[in-house]
Amino acid sequence: AQLHYSVPEDREPGFSVGDLAKDLGVEVRSLAARNLRLVSEGGQRHFQVDLAAGVLLLDSRLDREALCGQSPTCSLHLQLVMENPLQLHRVEVDVLDVNDNAPQFPKPEVVLEITEVANPGTRLPLEVAEDPDMGSNSISTYELSPSKHFALSINVRGDGVKMPEIVLEKALDREKVPVHRLTLTALDGGNPVKSGTAKVTIHVLDANDNPPVCDPPISKVLLEENVPVGTLVTKLNVTDLDEGPNGDVEYSFKTSNNAPGKFTKLFSLDARTGEIRTKAPLDYEESSAYEIAVRARDKGSPAMEGHCHLRVELIDINDNSPEIVLTSVSSPVQEDAAPGTVIALIGVKDSDSGDNGQVRLQIAKELPFKLVSSFKEHFSLVTSGPLDREKASGYNITVRAVDSGSPPRATQKTFYLRIADVNDNAPNFSSPFDTAHIQENSLPGTSVFSVSASDPDEGSNAKLSYSILDNGMQDVPISAYFRIDQDNGTIYTVRALDYEQDKVFQVPVEVKDAGSPALSSTAVVHVFVLDENDNAPNIVYPSVPKGSAFHQAIPALAEPGYLVTKIVAVDADSGHNAWLSYQLQESAEALPFQVERRSGEIRVAQALRESEDSHRLVVEVRDNGTPSLSASVVIVISPEENSVQDFSKSLDLPQSSPEDTNLTLYLVISLVSISLVSCVTFGLAAARC
Repeated sequence: AQLHYSVPEDREPGFSVGDLAKDLGVEVRSLAARNLRLVSEGGQRHFQVDLAAGVLLLDSRLDREALCGQSPTCSLHLQLVMENPLQLHRVEVDVLDVNDNAPQFPKPEVVLEITEVANPGTRLPLEVAEDPDMGSNSISTYELSPSKHFALSINVRGDGVKMPEIVLEKALDREKVPVHRLTLTALDGGNPVKSGTAKVTIHVLDANDNPPVCDPPISKVLLEENVPVGTLVTKLNVTDLDEGPNGDVEYSFKTSNNAPGKFTKLFSLDARTGEIRTKAPLDYEESSAYEIAVRARDKGSPAMEGHCHLRVELIDINDNSPEIVLTSVSSPVQEDAAPGTVIALIGVKDSDSGDNGQVRLQIAKELPFKLVSSFKEHFSLVTSGPLDREKASGYNITVRAVDSGSPPRATQKTFYLRIADVNDNAPNFSSPFDTAHIQENSLPGTSVFSVSASDPDEGSNAKLSYSILDNGMQDVPISAYFRIDQDNGTIYTVRALDYEQDKVFQVPVEVKDAGSPALSSTAVVHVFVLDENDNAPNIVYPSVPKGSAFHQAIPALAEPGYLVTKIVAVDADSGHNAWLSYQLQESAEALPFQVERRSGEIRVAQALRESEDSHRLVVEVRDNGTPSLSASVVIVISPEENSVQDFSKSLDLPQSSPEDTNLTLYLVISLVSISLVSCVTFGLAAARC
């Protein structure tokens, strides 16, 4: 917003300029909380803010003439900055002129000379009185004390300045009155009216009765600023009807107290030719016009003079680059900032005028930001789209200011905007499913597997912790078997595992970040328990108590190959750890029996003798593990006369259960189905080829 106030220049400090809280539409008690502060664009502090009352106060007495000189308007520009949210308000305070200065002539006494042969209507220019006040408070008119020979004429110059001249109304007679003394009074238009006087003494001279005449008496020249030093501005056209020394004219600058020698530092005047040239660089931004008064005096006796008034108006050229002012920058900005969030407040200035001072701001189109004009020469940089810190953690924003001059001038300023992270990305495992293997009977605390997850966020939003979830798939909670290091994701065993009890575990792992709110994801690790040869073979037939022997009778005349009995054993392990082999332990005597290595069948190896007694065999069953484990059974074989045995009945082997039969049937059906599907698939593939 932009606020506009006015204050007379004669007010004392503490004077209330305006009610900021009311005009801004905010509550007074919120001003301090929003850190309202005042920034003067000129660098000088003339005002202060009363936060308790919410008003703008005068900090020091103002002097309009000291602040703005002869400018027709006098304004002071302030900036009010409030935070939460960040806002910039521009305040313009007009300093009103009061009639605090009386007119004053450059010299308290003015001496003029006029020839006695001067014709009525001859004009004697007078010094212009100065009044620092402006407008109606400046000089309004002049008055001349009553005289029989002279009257006052007031002309208006091109810049509006009133120029008094004494006009001869009646012929002079030096012999009667050689000197005329008058009083010139300058009056301003204030209320009450103030005035200043100067004593005017006019000496009546003889002879040289034609003054130099400037044609035209008032002229105007247009000149570009920054022209080279020595450029010809104009050549005065002055004529004097007299001859000889009375017609020989010399030129000189006519200065006054308002700007003694100001234009003489910028312009030079050839006293003989009347040429006016530049002798220093001209700057439109310092002054757009110069009023030059030239005195043309002849060499007569007494000398006569004329006055030429030249107004030099400068044409602005585009010689000033725009200036970029970063009033405030909000960095860092959250990556979830909504479109339209204010990022920075930017002001621009260009000392040139017209199109040369019209400035437009630009930023790169590919950036997710845009410029919004707040008010004249002030812009807000706001977000125009979503921000993503994971794609861009910051932006180098280059603001380019280009004026409308020909050729245009440009300035750019770059600042870095950091994007702050928010927890908008859940952690991700490198794989949602992993497989691990571990030997059974491994010691508790053995490392099983390490899961790994990543989170593109940063800081606490990317700090990960791992945990194991109980999914209820096992009878015993999974945490009873495994634990995980919450920092690095390494899975350890809690106790020794038994392959014969559990062959595979599904371990669900959750990873969670430390953001607010926290985000998480899960993965499953399949842990396969590898078998170890930790179970010795178990002889299920014949079943005898430990330390006892199994007695088996056979016919005394049994032929070689006769099946005596069959040893049946099982091993709880799997794979090669469960491959069993049967053998007879060596004995001191040769035995007429042998054991089939794979089947465990004990057969007669050679014919028995009739007088042969019983034989004691030790059958050892050994698995194929490393190291190998074994079991043994003692069998006593007794040959008997007329002994006949139905081995199929006496061999009490474990019979297959109905469940085993059904399982076998299902396996056969599955194999047949798979074979048929494979054949059909291969046939279709062959036909397509």
